[in-house]
Amino acid sequence: KGEMMDLQHGSLFLHTAKIVSSKDYCVSAGSKLVVVTAGARQQEGESRLNLVQRNVNIFKHIIPDIVKYSPDCILLIVSNPVDILTYVAWKLSGLPMHRVIGSGCNLDSARFRYLMGERLGIHSSSCHGWVIGEHGDSSVPVWSGMNVAGVNLKELHPEIGTDKDKENWKKVHRDVVDSAYEVIKLKGYTSWAIGMSVADMAETLMKNLRRIHPVSTMVKNFYGITDEVFLSLPSVLDNHGISNVVKMTLKSDEEAKLQQSATTLWSIQKDLKF
Repeated sequence: KGEMMDLQHGSLFLHTAKIVSSKDYCVSAGSKLVVVTAGARQQEGESRLNLVQRNVNIFKHIIPDIVKYSPDCILLIVSNPVDILTYVAWKLSGLPMHRVIGSGCNLDSARFRYLMGERLGIHSSSCHGWVIGEHGDSSVPVWSGMNVAGVNLKELHPEIGTDKDKENWKKVHRDVVDSAYEVIKLKGYTSWAIGMSVADMAETLMKNLRRIHPVSTMVKNFYGITDEVFLSLPSVLDNHGISNVVKMTLKSDEEAKLQQSATTLWSIQKDLKF
């Protein structure tokens, strides 16, 4: 109720007609888009994967009620570990997979582009780079696709992202992976960046913009992955959910890391009870 009142008091500054809150899911009836952020909070030093069973138990109560009142909605999952919980939400909801989306690496890619821009002295919107795979410790930076104004950085600097790289670009990805842990250590939780990232995806979905976001989706049969896991790949979002997944041309080491990411998630997912 407190959150609702605080937002209501700012409604003059928003383009939102009505702000409500309730413990009863009927207030969400007929939603086009439902964003799920509920879950136990990641503790300092805790990996996203450690959170998993605690949050699966919470989802068992949430997801069926959401779908009961909004059977035609798109579900956007933000709770961590987001890839596994998107799979759980898909299973619990019975919705088609194109309507169950995880926020995935949308934020990781934004962090990556910000750090790339800081290094190059260029605004992040003009720095193009993708982080795919798990939203977490096994995420995969696509070094082969990094570019500024169509100039491919790997062609300019073939050792980018490798151990031989004198410019140590690997640190950029390490900083992406460590950034949430660092923010949690400093302020106790992350909020602004993930909030802006989710608002960006929500805008694409609600306005049918067909922009491409690296979001968590079913990757079985992509890049030799054989398990039913959700990982981030560049996906076209519209007002029906995910309309297409872009098949990136990956180098063999990038593909191997993506497969490793899938194996890591499946090893935990296969033992979940829900």
